[in-house]
Amino acid sequence: MFYEPGQGHGLPFNPFKAIIAPRPIGWISTVDSQGRPNLAPYSFFNAISGSPEMLMFTSEGFKDSVRNAKETGEFVFNLVSEPLLQAMSDTAAALEPGENEFEFAKLGATPSRLVKPPRVTDTPAALECKVTLFTQLKDMNDEITDRYMVVGQVVGVYINDDYIVNGRFDVLKAAPVARCGYQDYSPMRELVQVLRPGEAPLKT
Repeated sequence: MFYEPGQGHGLPFNPFKAIIAPRPIGWISTVDSQGRPNLAPYSFFNAISGSPEMLMFTSEGFKDSVRNAKETGEFVFNLVSEPLLQAMSDTAAALEPGENEFEFAKLGATPSRLVKPPRVTDTPAALECKVTLFTQLKDMNDEITDRYMVVGQVVGVYINDDYIVNGRFDVLKAAPVARCGYQDYSPMRELVQVLRPGEAPLKT
């Protein structure tokens, strides 16, 4: 089949998010101007630069995380491991502004080192970020949408020492969960090593 998004796809469910898969989950913690914590998952999220280390998340609507990041200039990315999958989903609940998703999902909150938003206590890894870009997305007709993109530079990296094995962050042990569209997720349980031309395997 072929379809133009503006004309509709004719399917019972939109395939777009399932085609762009797997995707990492942007589990973003922020605080508001009063210091109250917020925690929410974002489907449109990824790393965008290795040097400097930068990442982004996009919100469909001006939600708490976006407002907090804009007002305070800070956020934290928390890695979603398989044991945290249901709690992550729970933090997507439509709570009132100022309500604490950490408490709602029965999650521990641990202070960050360099930014005000806390990290999820049991996450294998967290990235503390300072906002470098905040923008409202436009469509191809130059029309403003209600989609907001936040870009942050990583200023601090937390890794649970249990997940550092032979000098590497052990991805399989951390068991990150991928977003796969619809109501589908996929825990990482296998790795395949592929070398580029002229590359040698990493030494351990």
